[in-house]
Amino acid sequence: MLKFYNTLSRKKEEFVPISEKVVTMYSCGPTVYNYAHIGNLRAYMFMDTLRRVLKYNGYKIKGVMNITDVGHLLSDGDEGEDKMEQASRQLKKSPEEIAEFYTEAFMKDLARLNIGKPEIIAKATDHIDDMIAYVEDLCDKGYGYFTGDAVYFDIGKFDDYGKLSRLKLEDQIAGARVEVNAKKRHPADFALWKIAEPNHIMKWDSPWGLGYPGWHIECSTMSRKYLGKVFDIHTGGIDHIPVHHENEIAQSEAKEGCKTVDYWMHCEFMCVDGGKMSKSLGNTYTVENLIERGYRPLALRYLALNAHYRKKLNFTFEGLDAAQVSYLRLLDLCFKHKNSKEPTAPETIEKYKKEFTDAVNDDLNVPLALGVLWTMLKEKPSRDIYSAALDFDKVLGLSLDKPEPLKEEKSELIEIPEEVAALAKERQLARAAKDWAKSDELRDKIAALGFKVVDTKEGAKIEKI
Repeated sequence: MLKFYNTLSRKKEEFVPISEKVVTMYSCGPTVYNYAHIGNLRAYMFMDTLRRVLKYNGYKIKGVMNITDVGHLLSDGDEGEDKMEQASRQLKKSPEEIAEFYTEAFMKDLARLNIGKPEIIAKATDHIDDMIAYVEDLCDKGYGYFTGDAVYFDIGKFDDYGKLSRLKLEDQIAGARVEVNAKKRHPADFALWKIAEPNHIMKWDSPWGLGYPGWHIECSTMSRKYLGKVFDIHTGGIDHIPVHHENEIAQSEAKEGCKTVDYWMHCEFMCVDGGKMSKSLGNTYTVENLIERGYRPLALRYLALNAHYRKKLNFTFEGLDAAQVSYLRLLDLCFKHKNSKEPTAPETIEKYKKEFTDAVNDDLNVPLALGVLWTMLKEKPSRDIYSAALDFDKVLGLSLDKPEPLKEEKSELIEIPEEVAALAKERQLARAAKDWAKSDELRDKIAALGFKVVDTKEGAKIEKI
């Protein structure tokens, strides 16, 4: 039985799709004003794992992911400058150039992490007319009203507002990051369409004047356009729950008059050194940054798979070191099984396959499924084991079809400069004292000198980058 945790009901539910043949799924995509950092990418690794598990269970998927290239303001509400316009001003390039460049970079990161693209990629700016029609319909139904500066959604007319986050409306207002707008009927009313300032670059004709869409209306419009009135699954990060997805539900159900999504699924945050990862805090890393430090992108995927998607994942370079070592050992084990001609009893293979399937079908319990894989690979080398590992990799996406033997350690043959050796010793002392910030600082200094430290069970080894 395939079960998923539904944020709306706060419990695991048996997955019963609307259609027996095709699962319909919408995933909130990136706002393409900057590079995606690894915290952002965790949500897409989760999306990919979910898609892989559905396919593993025999379903076909009609998936949609949006590309937000207009309308996402600096806050998740209605406050601040459009992120695309800010990037355009800072980089002195057009919003279209910014969007094209960072969309391409995002797609490159997906490929590096073996993240499959949904069947439909929908750019917000390609759907402006659809959004205007959507807002007009909400106004006709009495949910939208024009104040001169924007068309707002009247949450007072939607009785179920707050049902996803389960926050009381008063709490949401108290915690709101937007200034009180006297023109609004209710402080928490949100913008469906914003009237553009004279110097605003991205603006379109509408019944209310030159303007641009609100961030939330984009997803409601594009999901309805491609997936219909009601679809199976909506995914995103947990940060989307209290504002973006709450507003999506309000405007979608107001327009359609019924529940429009059956399963809401959300991925937890990736933290860094136990704290929040954020561009504004300057503590983010891109996939390119990790590659420059000598890491394989799939080591990051392996690290992410070792934490359940509904649990916070704490990123440290020590953790990524361990993940890379484990991933290389995994490839080495697969290599040994691939080159064996010995058979394994069919009932043994079936036992492992059942354990693996039971794990991933229980709300994507991939950490448990990885444990099944490791146990299986410790069996006597067998081509049958290798074939089963490739079957499991349809879910894991770790490129186990490209196994490789572990290279012999030759770090003792490398001439280590005294400065590097001294920094490595100092780093070991910092690690022993659990001073992780100091440890990371020393690792960076070693890397700047052209070397890296690999932590193993036998101790730290120094290698040339």
